[in-house]
Amino acid sequence: MAHALRTELITDMNNKVLAAMSGGVDSSVTVKLLLDEGYEVAGATMHLYSNEDIGIERSKTCCSLNDVEDARLVALKLGIDFHVFNFSRDFSEKVIDNFVDTYLGGGTPNPCIECNKHLKFDRFLERARLLGYDRIATGHYVTKELDEGSGRWLLKRSADRAKDQSYVLYALTQEQLEATLFPVGELSKDKIRAIAEENSLVNAAKPDSQDICFIPDGDYVRFITERAGQQPEGDIILTDGTLLGRHMGLINYTVGQRRGVGVSYSEPLFVTAKDMANNKLIMGTKEQLFSDELTACDVNFIPFDELTQPLKCTAQTRYHQQDAACTVYPLENGRVRVVFDKPHKAISKGQAVVFYDGEYVLGGGRIE
Repeated sequence: MAHALRTELITDMNNKVLAAMSGGVDSSVTVKLLLDEGYEVAGATMHLYSNEDIGIERSKTCCSLNDVEDARLVALKLGIDFHVFNFSRDFSEKVIDNFVDTYLGGGTPNPCIECNKHLKFDRFLERARLLGYDRIATGHYVTKELDEGSGRWLLKRSADRAKDQSYVLYALTQEQLEATLFPVGELSKDKIRAIAEENSLVNAAKPDSQDICFIPDGDYVRFITERAGQQPEGDIILTDGTLLGRHMGLINYTVGQRRGVGVSYSEPLFVTAKDMANNKLIMGTKEQLFSDELTACDVNFIPFDELTQPLKCTAQTRYHQQDAACTVYPLENGRVRVVFDKPHKAISKGQAVVFYDGEYVLGGGRIE
């Protein structure tokens, strides 16, 4: 994809920025970099839930009460105003409810994508504008550029590929991209921590958040069961219908899973599908785990508004996965059909499929 591009200059005339501060080192260094470039900066943290509600430990998550305090200390150190936005109701409805409903529907959700889509780049930007800020900034590992030919903002992978977060940002609109700065997108994690150390920021050595922020112990089955009740047991079958055993509730399993299913066979078996209508867990061989195509809905494209003809590109169907060559075909009602050049492993309903042209994010959608 050839573009006449320019990277956004920090000397932009619109210099009032509200930085989203999670309490982590990336967003803290984001503030420092913006200040160094002459921006008028304030910080804000989204309060999404209470620690006591879900038993969160300080080092295991983001946006908890302890993280709010870390962000406040960094703001005090850097001499900027600081706000806390209570978005707990939106988070419960848009992220937690979606997470539970997707699992109950047989899918595998990605709550980070929903949080970015509905909270960090929607409600947060809306609140920033109400407070008189021209831009927002985040500590995401991505960069953006302007295509001078089309006048559209483009989203790019981070220079630090191991930390790249473009997969969870495919849903960004042109309005959101224009209004957002990503100051750390071209830096490595080591460099970011070094900047934090040099400026004596309280979270310079703070571990990165792990797992799902609102399920810090990783026990998503417990979390869903507490909200939706115990899920019924059912049959485990082969793809040809042969009965293998009993499952403990379909939410306990994911497509591609091999271990922990509790069945034995003459060759290794993997979860290939979950038949929600008949409450059956379907197992198959490694070869049966591969698919040639998928369909996706709620698709967003970044370099253009709508796909009108087949598009050759690469795609990821999981976070940090190696992208694979494919062709994307437009369907009706904002849906697409994706056909891979080679069979693709463990495609899971509910996950995102994200399209790339080299380092550029073309868009993505939710796998049906």
